[in-house]
Amino acid sequence: MIDPQLKSLAVKINDLIQLCEQLEGENRTLKFEAADWMEEREQLVEKTEVARRKVESMIVRLKALEQDS
Repeated sequence: MIDPQLKSLAVKINDLIQLCEQLEGENRTLKFEAADWMEEREQLVEKTEVARRKVESMIVRLKALEQDS
């Protein structure tokens, strides 16, 4: 017959193994999500920079038009 303490320890070890597997899956998912967020952030930074340059160009043109008038 298996010792009750040994059986209890085996159950706890199995629970820890399942928890580790669950946490590994969650960690993998979070890493993928973080990579997606970083890619999206880079795209937004680039779009913001393009918009900033366009606005600056418009301001320069407006100032030039204002001086010509």
